[in-house]
Amino acid sequence: MRADRLVSLVLLLRQHGRLSAATLARELEVSTRTVLRDIEALSAAGVPVYAERGRHGGFALLPGFRTELTGLNHDEALALLVAGSRRGAQAFGLGSALASAMRKVVDALPENYRATAAGAARRLLIDPETDLLSRQLVAEEVPDTVVAEVRRAVFAGHRLRIHYAAVDQTPKWRTVDPIGLVTVRDQGYLLATRSGADRTYRLSRVLAAEVLAEPAQRPDRVDLDRAWQERSTQFRTGGDQVTVLVRVNPARREELVGTALAVRAEEAEADGRLRLEVTFQDPRHAVWALWQLATGAEALAPQWLRDSLRKRAAAIATCYEVAP
Repeated sequence: MRADRLVSLVLLLRQHGRLSAATLARELEVSTRTVLRDIEALSAAGVPVYAERGRHGGFALLPGFRTELTGLNHDEALALLVAGSRRGAQAFGLGSALASAMRKVVDALPENYRATAAGAARRLLIDPETDLLSRQLVAEEVPDTVVAEVRRAVFAGHRLRIHYAAVDQTPKWRTVDPIGLVTVRDQGYLLATRSGADRTYRLSRVLAAEVLAEPAQRPDRVDLDRAWQERSTQFRTGGDQVTVLVRVNPARREELVGTALAVRAEEAEADGRLRLEVTFQDPRHAVWALWQLATGAEALAPQWLRDSLRKRAAAIATCYEVAP
């Protein structure tokens, strides 16, 4: 667990003074590259770690630095995992723990560094609630009791029973073997297996959760980056994929391509527009993507897609008809 490793790194530096990246990597049983990333994370969190170059160089804490990192509770330590992402903390139900942990880190700084850190913090704004167009950036909300239970099962290595509401389905109870948690663009996901098959569950669709006493059937070690990439590939290549022919304004091309799974063919037309053959996850995905582009794109085929978009447009036109 990276949070435990960050605490251990600081404690090693406190106990031994200056240590090389190779020595830290050996003590923590990780690569030197991981140690360098952890040093950056600690610096970002306000811990004054500095590097000394040369034959006998290494990393050390600034003289006079004292902190009681051992006073961090379990959730606060976990929050350090996502200290660089306030939204990541919120997705995993660790928002309050992150705030508490950061207060402890700042309070542990020497007085002169504390003032500097406070001043620097006022110069940084991470993930504001709106973008430049004043569009509200709303993160999915998951009840704390639910996400806490899911977290507990993941870290304890126990099976988990969840009441899950899949899209267009009646909520059902499922027993899964949890593997890990992932947050992507403000959305939290549980990676798990069910009866030996890979499953990915969106946390916002988990209505209730219960940790079971029996141990989860899962490997002792997991590469979450790789697991997520594999799930992502399965998602893109599975389902009821559809290929459509679209004429699009060049200015809107990137929006179309950004929502599609793949571009199979592309050519320019005489009027300057582009004709693309693109693949979507399923019919609903295709309708949604083309609807977002409004008049910036026209679906040429298949006919069912043109019919679906025309019906939507007709329903909108009817809604805004002028009363006689």
